Amino acid sequence: MAKIQRLATKEDGIVVVHNPVNEEELNDRKEQYKLLSDKKFAFRYNHMLFLPIEFNWNGNTHKIQYNFCTNPFCKWCGQEQVKFDSVKGKPSRYKLEGGGKNSQKKLRCNPDPINPTTGMTLNCSPMTVSNWSVAEEISRLVRINQTKDVEPEYNFHKDSCVVGHLTPFDTPSEFYKQGKTLNNAQRWQCKVCKKKTSILPNKRQSTTYRQKKNDILPMFAKLLLNKMPISRTCDILEIGVGTYYHKLEWLYRCCLEFLEKYETTPLTNKTFKEMWLNTDKMHYNLNNVRKKGQGGQKYFGLEDSQVQTYVVVSSDTVSRYVFRSDVAYDWEMTVEDLKLDTAVYKEDHLNDFSKKNNRLDFSYYPQEPTESDTQTPHEYRIEFNEFKKRMQYVDGLHVNPTYTTMAHFWLIKQMVQAGEWRMISDNDASIMTAFFRVFSKEVRMSDAHHFLCLLDKNKSRKQCLEEFEDAKSDLLDWGFHRGYETKNLRKLAYSYLKELLETHQFHNEIQTPTHSYNDWAKNPITHPLASRDKGFHKVDCTTDLSSLEPKEIAKLIMNVNDNATNSFIQQIRRRLSILERPLMTARGDGKSYIYANFNPKYAQYALTILRTFYNFCETYKSADGKELTPAQRLGITAKVFDLKDIIYLR
Repeated sequence: MAKIQRLATKEDGIVVVHNPVNEEELNDRKEQYKLLSDKKFAFRYNHMLFLPIEFNWNGNTHKIQYNFCTNPFCKWCGQEQVKFDSVKGKPSRYKLEGGGKNSQKKLRCNPDPINPTTGMTLNCSPMTVSNWSVAEEISRLVRINQTKDVEPEYNFHKDSCVVGHLTPFDTPSEFYKQGKTLNNAQRWQCKVCKKKTSILPNKRQSTTYRQKKNDILPMFAKLLLNKMPISRTCDILEIGVGTYYHKLEWLYRCCLEFLEKYETTPLTNKTFKEMWLNTDKMHYNLNNVRKKGQGGQKYFGLEDSQVQTYVVVSSDTVSRYVFRSDVAYDWEMTVEDLKLDTAVYKEDHLNDFSKKNNRLDFSYYPQEPTESDTQTPHEYRIEFNEFKKRMQYVDGLHVNPTYTTMAHFWLIKQMVQAGEWRMISDNDASIMTAFFRVFSKEVRMSDAHHFLCLLDKNKSRKQCLEEFEDAKSDLLDWGFHRGYETKNLRKLAYSYLKELLETHQFHNEIQTPTHSYNDWAKNPITHPLASRDKGFHKVDCTTDLSSLEPKEIAKLIMNVNDNATNSFIQQIRRRLSILERPLMTARGDGKSYIYANFNPKYAQYALTILRTFYNFCETYKSADGKELTPAQRLGITAKVFDLKDIIYLR
C-alpha cells in the first residue's frame, strides 16, 4: 500500500537541470565583469543563444532548444542554427539583431544560399528566449504538481543494543509486535533492548495521520468550491485562518495523489489519434497587502499599483477535460536566490537569452555599476528602488506567461500521447509562439495545426442572442434553397463550409520568377454556427492547410470553438472566491479586489482542487443526451467520483 505523502520541494531534485556554465567560464565571467562594458560582456557569452539545455526527469534525459523561426510558412520554421561553410562569406541560417535599451533581441531569418528555389524564407523576426529559463520553469511546474513519500528515520534500538543494525522491515522475527497506535500504525519492540517504536502508518491504515478536525474536510472542500470567502468559512467551521490554509494544502495534496492514480497513469497507457487542445489565459490581480514591518508613513501609497497574475489553462475541446491550469508565479524564488545567481553568473550584464532567471519579472538583482558600465548611478538607484518596492509585497516573483506556457505545453506533450495535434486559441502572441516552439517538429511535418477563434467581446447579450437566432434561420434557408433535405444544423454548417472552402483560402500563394510559395493571408471566415452567449465568431488558421481537401478543412473548422476553456474559466470565477471578478467599489470610482488572495501559491492550490473536481466529479449533458464527466468522455475512467473519493483516495 502507498505510503503517507508530502508535497515535493526543491531539495527532492525531481527534475535535475544540467548547468550549462562550466567552472572555466564562471572564472572567465568573474574576471571579465570588471574589465568589459555591459554590452561587450553580454556579446562575449552569446553562445548561450543556441545552446541546448539538458535535464533529467523520471529517469530520462531531455534536451530543449527553442531559439528558431516560429513562422509555420517559413522554410526555417523549427530549424536549428546552421552555418553554411560551403558558401562564400559563410552565412548562417539566423542572425541576431535588435536589443537596444530596454528592448529584447530578435532572430532574423536569412535567405537560403543552398536551395533558394525550394520554399521561401520570409524575413521573420522571432523573439529570443532563454532555454535555461524554460528548463527551470518546467522543473517548477513538475515540482509543484508532485508528491513524495514521507521517509522517517527510525531508531528501533537503544544505544547499547547488540543488534542495533536490525530492523523489523528486514528481520521481523527479532522484534515483538506490541499492538497498534491510535493512528492504526504498528508498534514494534526489540527482543534484546526492549525499546518500543511506532512506525508511520500507510494510507490504508490511516488517511488522517497528523490531521486534526479531519471530519470537516468534506465540508471544507464544498465551501471552497462554492465561492465561500475565507473568513466566512472559518466562521462556519469554527477554525482559525492558519487551520484554513493547512486544510487547503492538505486537500491540494490529496488531489495530487488522486491525479497521479486516475490521470497520469491512465494517460500513459492511452493513445489518441487526434488531440484538440484549447488554451487560454486568465488574469487576476493580487491583493496588494504589504509585508509585516512595511507599514507606516514611509511606505504610503504603495498599494496603488496592481500586481497582475496570469493563469494558463488547456483543455481537450471534445471532452472538455482540463489537462493543466498553471499560475505564472514562482513562490519558491527568494531574493537571496536571485542575489546569489546574479553574483555567480553576472546576469545583470547578460543578454536575456543567456540568463538563468529570464522567466521572472525581475531577472537579476540590481548591481552597482562597474567602471566600464554604461549604466549611470542615477539609473541604478531608480532600478534598485523599483526592485525594493516590489519586494515589499508578497514573497516570490511573477513569471513571464510565455515561459509558463512553453513549460505548460511541454508537459502536456509528455503526458498525452497523440498522433496529430490541433490547437485552438485567441490571437495571443505568448500562446502562439509557445505552441510553435514546443510543437515545431509536428508543425513542420503538418501533424499539428493552429486555429484562431476570434470573438468580438464588445457585443451585448441581446446582439449575441439575435445572431444566434439569425444563424439558425440563415442556415435552414440556405439548406432549403440548395436542396438539402436535412434540418440538422451541424450537417448544414458542414455543407456550407465545404462549399465556401472551394474558393476561400487561409493562405496566399505568392508567385516569383522561379517558383511559388505560401504565406499566411490573415483571412478569417465567419463560423456558420453561432452561440447564445457569444454570437458569431471568426475562424482563421495560422498553419498551412494547402495539402488538405475542402471537405477535410471543413471538418476541422467545425470543431473550432473555445467552449472548453471558457467553461472552466467560468467555473473558476463562479466557484473560487479568491479568483472571482473584481467588484465595483461603493463609491463607484474603481474596482475592488477585496476577495483576491495574498499569495498566488494558494491560487494554484485552489485551481488544482477545482480542476480535479471539475474533471472527475462534475457531469454535464452533451448533444447525445449522456450525462458524463470530462474524464469519462476522455476515456480514462468509467465512474463518477465524489469529494470523499478524492479526499480519502477510496
